[in-house]
Amino acid sequence: MNILVINSGSSSVKADIINSVTGERLDTANVERIQSDTPLMVINGEVFTNCPTGHSNAVPFLLEQLLAHNAGQTIHAVGHRVVHGGEHFTQATLVTDEVLAKCEGLNHLAPLHNPVNIDGIRLARKVLPDVPHVAVFDTAFHHTLPTRAQAYALPKKLTEKYGIRRYGFHGTSHEYVAHKAAEHLKTDISQLRIITCHLGNGCSVAAVEFGRSVETSMGMTPLEGLVMGTRSGDVDPGVLAMLVREEGLDGHSLDRLLNNESGLLGISGTGNDMRDIVEQASGNNEDARLALHVFSHRLRKYIGAYTAVMAGVDAIVFTGGIGENSSVVRHRACQRLDYLGAVIDEDLNRDLKLSHEQPVGVFSMPHGRVKLLAIKTDEQYSIARQTAQVAAEMDKVNSISVIPVAVSARHVHLKQETVEALFGPGYQLTERAPLSQPGQFSCNETVTVVGPKNRIERVRILGPVRPADQVEISRTDEFFLGIDAPVRESGKIENTPGCTLIGPYGEAALQTGVICAWRHIHMTPHDADNFGVSDKDIVEVRIGNDNRSLTFGNVLVRVSPNYKLEMHIDTDEGNAANLSPGAQGVLIHTEGSASLLTRQLRVEEVV
Repeated sequence: MNILVINSGSSSVKADIINSVTGERLDTANVERIQSDTPLMVINGEVFTNCPTGHSNAVPFLLEQLLAHNAGQTIHAVGHRVVHGGEHFTQATLVTDEVLAKCEGLNHLAPLHNPVNIDGIRLARKVLPDVPHVAVFDTAFHHTLPTRAQAYALPKKLTEKYGIRRYGFHGTSHEYVAHKAAEHLKTDISQLRIITCHLGNGCSVAAVEFGRSVETSMGMTPLEGLVMGTRSGDVDPGVLAMLVREEGLDGHSLDRLLNNESGLLGISGTGNDMRDIVEQASGNNEDARLALHVFSHRLRKYIGAYTAVMAGVDAIVFTGGIGENSSVVRHRACQRLDYLGAVIDEDLNRDLKLSHEQPVGVFSMPHGRVKLLAIKTDEQYSIARQTAQVAAEMDKVNSISVIPVAVSARHVHLKQETVEALFGPGYQLTERAPLSQPGQFSCNETVTVVGPKNRIERVRILGPVRPADQVEISRTDEFFLGIDAPVRESGKIENTPGCTLIGPYGEAALQTGVICAWRHIHMTPHDADNFGVSDKDIVEVRIGNDNRSLTFGNVLVRVSPNYKLEMHIDTDEGNAANLSPGAQGVLIHTEGSASLLTRQLRVEEVV
């Protein structure tokens, strides 16, 4: 498909016509100084000085001129960058009047960006009314952040009133380069822990664990986190309170100070361009040196923190104007990461050059366990691909057919060695009752699960035995036991906490294996065809019964000919949907049923 991608900013508008399969730019255009009396418009390198001023005049003029240059090509859809999607928009979305109204309701979260993004959409819809328009949100990739990473430690009444929480930004870039890294490493992204560093005039870091964003440095706004060109990044809030008192700053002046007068510009006193700061730092400019030191120190601190969040890292990716081009920043960020297994090759780093033909460069030593990569980001191409997917209705699913729902209570899977440690040499598990999934059964045997704080007795074992021990608990169980269990797909127990199991014969100290199971749906290949989904897809599901309905996002689809159609949620989720008064045992079948709403788009799919 040929996709027109529009990025409507406050002072400029960029528009590219991109082939969604190859990424080829068929035409490119932009308008700078759009609010001035003399906007500058460039189309395919040709300069135009007759562009009218203001978005309402300049955007239609730009698009009409661009389309005239592209008269021989059909535009199949239009993709628009929208900075803030709030809680509602978790992936690229077809634009309707209702969607625009919801976007406008988020203007208070991004007052400098969302209004002009929305204006650009409205103006483009008038120029191209007969093709689908799609909004692609900077925040969408980070909708998988766990609650603990979303929350600020502020009074609940305020956070709920104003929608105060951490959303994250640069999601389009973080997602794109994470998948590029997995592709380069020839490893499925679901097997990797990646730290992505988007470094430009705006900077952010993301922890991408098995394909999902689990932490990111920007928060409710793009102001939090790293030192940036003109933004402060992290600042002690007490400093701001003091400046309000001592300098008499109001909200607008404080906003200007933090967003436009701080960061590299504020420290160096000379500018916000990293190239100039590196040059001046080499010429004995102490303020420039300090700016470079603070920038690199903050970045390295976040890399270390996110390694701890994911209990390890497999690859660290640098992207954006600074990340792709500054060997000095890459060197300073990585020079003391040897303890992680990230060992920089200084020669490769110094000589690294990225291009469209060579978008990935490795600058780690061959013996280093952690790969250091520089990857050329392409947010416009990513927007084009997502737009093509939505235009082709690849997010659509069969929402008519229903799925049985079962509540999965806490349970344990054991390997034979652990069975014998708990119940005696040569002991074999005995079947109590078959489960809905073919070949699986609940056992007569139970164990006591012991955590740092408490213990839970009579936890049922599921058979047959497995290659590794695994304990699946709910969030309520997690707090009761005192265990910080990550949300994981069953079987993915690397870098998870352990616990102690007690049986009638003895006990076993598990070093790993305690998880909160990722809510999921079991399907046969026939079921998957019926619903229009594939194995490992992420879907949104509405669960309903006579009393209450609830929508669950981030539901994993698991497809196998050995499965039976059924959605599994834990006891906390079952109670939230009013499906069960309280779970006892292993799987409780409920009167509730589920229907699919949407399918999360996959980066690797092209149209």
